[in-house]
Amino acid sequence: MYRITVTKDFSSAHNLRGYEGNCENLHGHNWVIKAAFVGDKLNELGMLVDFRLVKAWLKEILDALDHRYLNELEMFKTMNPTSENIAKYIYDELTNRASALVTVDSVVVYENADACAEYRG
Repeated sequence: MYRITVTKDFSSAHNLRGYEGNCENLHGHNWVIKAAFVGDKLNELGMLVDFRLVKAWLKEILDALDHRYLNELEMFKTMNPTSENIAKYIYDELTNRASALVTVDSVVVYENADACAEYRG
């Protein structure tokens, strides 16, 4: 099994509805996203999938979140924009783009250097 990982970051604000503590208040993060892809076979060039392609997929998804108030975005109007929910959202969006070429293994969302959430399908 082959596995590749790409990393990209974005900045946004959010607040956690129903949470009792500082995170119920509007605040921001410089999120770091790590997306991993897996597969059994390499292409004719010896690649699982071109890094440039998976980076473009991730960039397209994160551009829609970058410098935004996440709670106002359609996907987070009723669902709290927690690290866990952001990871699943990005995973699902990547899967929609990747399904014909490669399998998305996991998405890890770091909200800071010492706290992250991971989603695996």
